[in-house]
Amino acid sequence: MRFIVLLGVVSLLADITYESARSLAGPYLAILGATGAVVGITAGLGELLGYGLRFFSGLLSDKTRRYWTFTIIGYVINLLAVPLLALAHHWELAAVLLITERIGKAIRTPARDVMLSHAAATVGRGWGFAVHEAMDQIGAMTGPVIVMLVLAINGSYQYAFAVLAIPACLAITVLIIARINFPHPQKLETQTPAQPDGKFPAVFWLYIIAVGLVAAGFADYPLIAYHIKQHSIFADKWIPLLYACAMGIDGLAAILFGKWYDKTGMLSLAAAVVLSSFFALFAFASGAALIIVGVVLWGIGMGAQESIIRAVVADIVPTQKRGTGYGIFNAGYGICWFLGSALMGILYDISLPALIAFSILSQLASLPLLILVRNRLGAKSSG
Repeated sequence: MRFIVLLGVVSLLADITYESARSLAGPYLAILGATGAVVGITAGLGELLGYGLRFFSGLLSDKTRRYWTFTIIGYVINLLAVPLLALAHHWELAAVLLITERIGKAIRTPARDVMLSHAAATVGRGWGFAVHEAMDQIGAMTGPVIVMLVLAINGSYQYAFAVLAIPACLAITVLIIARINFPHPQKLETQTPAQPDGKFPAVFWLYIIAVGLVAAGFADYPLIAYHIKQHSIFADKWIPLLYACAMGIDGLAAILFGKWYDKTGMLSLAAAVVLSSFFALFAFASGAALIIVGVVLWGIGMGAQESIIRAVVADIVPTQKRGTGYGIFNAGYGICWFLGSALMGILYDISLPALIAFSILSQLASLPLLILVRNRLGAKSSG
């Protein structure tokens, strides 16, 4: 748990940095002259590379066993791209930096999750990943509040991005401290099941398809923020605060659904999908109250996804191929996220009802597959 908490502090500081950028990305691109399609495609392409490249980083981390190296390099790229947004005066450069930030995350995430999975094995994987996600979301909630205050005082998006250099440097410092104190995280997992062939079971591929449907229908926040900006539903300074609230809900949902996963297995993820699948109906409405409801549901969905889906992968894939497993899974997830985000960005400029219908139907279509995965894995007993 000490290792989980220490990496949680890194994630907390990192999220202050890049989640602040994500909370402002939609309005910032709009100010720089981007269209709704550009926002959707930028967000989707960022997620495509941010998830798709994890296949290669996960595979390489397994082959080299240099999990710390990939984690540190990824965090450096991930974090330093954000303050550089202060220098962007055209939407093209801002889009490149936003995508670069996602690439850095792609490099470090599989290796970091492998190290977390070793530590979480002894405390319950749902609980271990949930604690990390909750700390992660404290940062995701704090960061947008900071940039909201900067915007309220200074009114400059560039200055807000420049301020984020401080938590970025602190995150890298704590990461080095973690490396010094825990050079071999694999030793934290004392009991590993026998897996002689090291092959991925068929249920792993079924699980990728199921979660891919959820990802395809789950709009990224920049598109929601773009909608708010275009319709002047909230003042600019309140858009990151709304995102901060969503991140707080995300953290609470991660704790609740993560603990539930350790008791009931896949049932917790299916329940989260049902609960959050209608977020688009509210998030793309024209009233402030309805949008708040939509963002709350969006936050619940994010929390469940960020905690449970990583725990499930660790429970399915062979230990010796866990990095590759995370890489393959995230690549499939990212491709679906990109296709869905790009389509919803295009639909936004054409028909909001079509966007909403696609989002809801795509997520609900995952339920039969998630239930099938649960049946194949076997329902976990509370005892």
